[in-house]
Amino acid sequence: MAKNGLGKGLTALFAEEEKQGVTEVRITEVIPNKDQPRKAFDEEKLQALADSISEHGLIQPIVVTKKDENYIIVAGERRWRAAKKAGIKKIPVIIRDYTELAVKEIALIENLQREDLNPIEEAMGYRSLMDEHNLTQEEISVRLGKSRSAIANSVRLLTLDDFVKEKLISGEITEGHARCALSVPAGVVREFFINRIIEDGLNVRQAELLAKDLANPSSQKVKKPENTAYQIQLENISKSLEQYLGTKVKLSGNKKKGKIEIEYYGNEDLERLLDLISRR
Repeated sequence: MAKNGLGKGLTALFAEEEKQGVTEVRITEVIPNKDQPRKAFDEEKLQALADSISEHGLIQPIVVTKKDENYIIVAGERRWRAAKKAGIKKIPVIIRDYTELAVKEIALIENLQREDLNPIEEAMGYRSLMDEHNLTQEEISVRLGKSRSAIANSVRLLTLDDFVKEKLISGEITEGHARCALSVPAGVVREFFINRIIEDGLNVRQAELLAKDLANPSSQKVKKPENTAYQIQLENISKSLEQYLGTKVKLSGNKKKGKIEIEYYGNEDLERLLDLISRR
């Protein structure tokens, strides 16, 4: 496959395919590509598409390649899944003779252009091209029309802890946050870092500053957590105090020494807090 064709997009590629004609095959003869980079499908959106197909039919054919007695999906697995939900017996397809590498490339491009992949799925797609087809990051860059640095940064995400990957997949943190985590020591410190991002709503710039402090043990701004369980205990106590006092409470310190900060708003609020504290 030409190295400069795919990166320009699928529109021109599939426009050419349309000229070859569309045919219908039994939907039971079509099977998904086991190397499809996209692993997660939104069931609610899938059902909405199935409802549309039930009413209007499948307007855009899927692209497949013949293998033995079946047709492997090259592009359009979401449409195929929705058509199955809609109870369609036959599905319009464009049958093309693609190599295994071409199938992977097209499947990856289709999902990237539709922004259907989460960052980990995208990284796994690049890694598959590297490991199974011996492509360099530069070669992938040329084939897919992505910068080499973007591919390198994406693949690096696969080295993160499973905890971080899960937060990235769920959307609790962004890819920018995840890249910041790469500079933070793995394990407990990295988990603490991610939890801080989520709980404090840190943007990427703020996360970068926090990562820099955590990566430097001598920093006085943020110290390495000595005991995560103890930090969690302090947070639980803070929440209990906040519920009782009706204001923000912050606990900091370690098992030997600490500090409690209680917010108040005016003399009247201060007297209210003193009254509540004196009851205990």
